[in-house]
Amino acid sequence: MRERLMNLRFLVLGCAAAVAAMAAARVSHAPTDEAVPLSRGEDVFLPDDRRFIEGTVPARSHLAGILSAHGLDDAAAGRVIEAVRPAFDPRRIRSGNTYRLVVGGDGTLRSFEYDVDSDRFLQVNAPVGGDGTLSADLVHYVKEHAEVAIRGFIDGPHTSLVSALNGAGENVALAVEMAEVFGGEIDFNTEVRRGDRFDVLFEKYYRDDEFAGYGDVLAAEFVNAGRRVQAFRFTLPGDDDALYYDEQGRSLRRQFLRSPFRFEPRVTSRFSKRRLHPVLGVYRPHLGVDYGAPTGTPVVAVAAGAVVSAGRSGGSGNMVRLRHTNGYETYYLHLSAFADGIRPGARVAQGQTIGRVGATGLATGPHLDYRMRRDGVFVDPLIEHRKLPPGDPVPERHLAAFHEVRSQALRRMSSAIAPGGRSALLAQ
Repeated sequence: MRERLMNLRFLVLGCAAAVAAMAAARVSHAPTDEAVPLSRGEDVFLPDDRRFIEGTVPARSHLAGILSAHGLDDAAAGRVIEAVRPAFDPRRIRSGNTYRLVVGGDGTLRSFEYDVDSDRFLQVNAPVGGDGTLSADLVHYVKEHAEVAIRGFIDGPHTSLVSALNGAGENVALAVEMAEVFGGEIDFNTEVRRGDRFDVLFEKYYRDDEFAGYGDVLAAEFVNAGRRVQAFRFTLPGDDDALYYDEQGRSLRRQFLRSPFRFEPRVTSRFSKRRLHPVLGVYRPHLGVDYGAPTGTPVVAVAAGAVVSAGRSGGSGNMVRLRHTNGYETYYLHLSAFADGIRPGARVAQGQTIGRVGATGLATGPHLDYRMRRDGVFVDPLIEHRKLPPGDPVPERHLAAFHEVRSQALRRMSSAIAPGGRSALLAQ
């Protein structure tokens, strides 16, 4: 489909250029004192000497280099860059993204398009017959919106949420979304069991009949070890941000996330007052929880707060320390890198990436040592989380509106899930 649309786009551009050239030829040769007679002879086809190019941005490349690689001189590339700046920072050109280029037979740029992300592309045009002035705009792709419901099981070959969703035809991005929705109630790192099941109603987007990303999770139900947890997306009147609530309108958000990952690392060592240190070979307290994960895995702040320190800290390696409300602090050890903007005094939001997993300091392999301190005393994060109260519920004056949203979501989810476990509904 994408190739057919590209061919159609190039054909339209070619026809437009040919028509404009024929019109210009008629005008330049027409007498000034009489009408131009219409030709009744055969059609005239002008040769199309333009080049149509489609490619992928190479590693360590930039916009000027891309343009010069296809024959534009430095002056022409400079004009393109200056035209682009008001609409898009040309330094944000990323390797791996695709672009399309039309160059005239005289070496001038006719058009340039660059796929910024799954939602937008940069479009640069040189008007036919104009003065050479270039125009640049960010254009949103036209997408189809679908509402989809699926049912999945943690059983048989599907022993995790990711594998269960893969078995239903979805991918890890949806698993991350669900883990964030239920992050205050279910620890997907340690608590998922065989026999668990889930239903989820969510949005999907398509561009040119191809999957273009997920939207919001609208409603979900997860049965974990026999305990049913439901989640419904609801926006309080007057608020900009939607939150998730259970079937009674209680918030699913807690002050702290259950783990400092978006999804599914494994616990390799728990909080202990006496543990044999794997490097030093002596028994000493282990005042945190170790999560094994590949180097570079994003580490997120478990709660909103302020950065106390971010730097090298002896055997802890690269470490971030955050201060939260109510006397809590959290520590993130052995990082391979810090996220942009993570420096003392900076504010962070819950779920914001603060660094990446590594093996710096005294470590036998890549992992995160995550620690929590309350009123100056280190506590077991896995136990402490269960003691924390949830966020604010839906106010009583808005419960009727919430109940209506909940009922509609449940009806759509249950009716959309076919006996085979999957159905897609095009949104109206």
